Amino acid sequence: MKWLFACAVLALTTLPAVAEGLLGRASVIDGDTLEIHGVRIRLWGIDAPESDQLCRAEDSVQYRCGAKAANELDAFIADRPVSCVPVDQDRYGRTVATCSVDRVDLAQWLVTSGLAFDWPQYSKGRYAQAQREAEHAGRGVWAGSYVVPWRYRECLKARGSPGKCSD
Repeated sequence: MKWLFACAVLALTTLPAVAEGLLGRASVIDGDTLEIHGVRIRLWGIDAPESDQLCRAEDSVQYRCGAKAANELDAFIADRPVSCVPVDQDRYGRTVATCSVDRVDLAQWLVTSGLAFDWPQYSKGRYAQAQREAEHAGRGVWAGSYVVPWRYRECLKARGSPGKCSD
C-alpha cells in the first residue's frame, strides 16, 4: 500500500513539470520546429522548407522560403504562450507534437498560409484541405515555384549542394 501511495505522489509531483515543459514561451528554431523550456518540438503532420532552402516568388525572384516560414511563425506567435500536446518522438529525439496559440493550430496556420506542406506520410491528410485552399489562393510558396522539403533534403543528401536542389 505504501508503494502505491508513493507512486501516486511521484506521478502527481512530476505531472506539472511535464505540462510546464509543453506550455510556455516558444523560440522558433525553423518553420516546423520550436523550443519550449529547452525541449525541441517538431510540429506534427507538416513539413516546412529548410532554413537555407530557396523558392521562387511569383516574379521568379528567388527568396529563402524556409527563413520566411520561420520568421512569419515567430511573428504569429508574438510572445504568446504556446501549448503543445505530444504525439510521438522523432529519430532525432525531438518531441513531435500538435501545438497551438490561442487555440489556433500552428501547423494548420502554416499550411493555410502557404508556408508549410501537409505531410501525408505522417498527417494522413489532416492538413490536405488547408493546403488545397492555400494553393488555390496562391498564398506563400504556391505563388511561385518550390521543391517540397522532403524532396529537397533527399536532393541535398544525393547531390550535396543546395544549388543543385532548386526548381
